[in-house]
Amino acid sequence: MANFQDYIMQLVGAAAGNVEIPANVKDQVLGGLGESILGSLTQTAVKKGGLEQIKELLTGKTDIAKSAITALAGTLFTKKILNKLNLGKLGPVLIALIPGILGKLGGFFKDQDGDGDVDVNDIMIALGLGSGSGLLGAAKGLLGGLLGGK
Repeated sequence: MANFQDYIMQLVGAAAGNVEIPANVKDQVLGGLGESILGSLTQTAVKKGGLEQIKELLTGKTDIAKSAITALAGTLFTKKILNKLNLGKLGPVLIALIPGILGKLGGFFKDQDGDGDVDVNDIMIALGLGSGSGLLGAAKGLLGGLLGGK
């Protein structure tokens, strides 16, 4: 679902709007933030109990700042972007944006299966986990360049 990928990038752009990122690396940094968040969700989704972790994060049952999903997104961003670009003091500022971005992702998910709440089934439907599109498909395309040593 490219819409989910687009939604993440909109949130990243809005969150980073007041951060002075050098123009020559801005696209890499913003793309890297989005890719790291998507990668964290993807890696979590395919683990046993991962969809439940995502649900708890998106519904506020898990403290976003202390979530393993948030920590993984920060680790991915550090390894794949920050370490390559050597942004110094800007790194922690950018990593600090991740919880806020993840906190807004819940707005993307709606009751898809008609049972009156947002649950694991709704997350799977919205992300298209069974169809090869959605979160996993978007992550393969989006992360391909990043993980391939872009």
